[in-house]
Amino acid sequence: MPLDADLLDLLACPSDDHAPLREESRDGAQLLVCTFCASTFRVDDGIPVLLLDEATPGPNGLGNAAS
Repeated sequence: MPLDADLLDLLACPSDDHAPLREESRDGAQLLVCTFCASTFRVDDGIPVLLLDEATPGPNGLGNAAS
């Protein structure tokens, strides 16, 4: 189930970059991906889990620009 577009417009990465998030689906899992650092955040039952300690860091770590 996709997130409401208005909600997605309000959400941002919780790392220091505070970049917008985009929605993706991988292996049937709903995720939010930071447009700056490429860190991923899961969505549980339609609720984004935007906790840094629950995130999967991007290729260069949380808050560091992805190449």
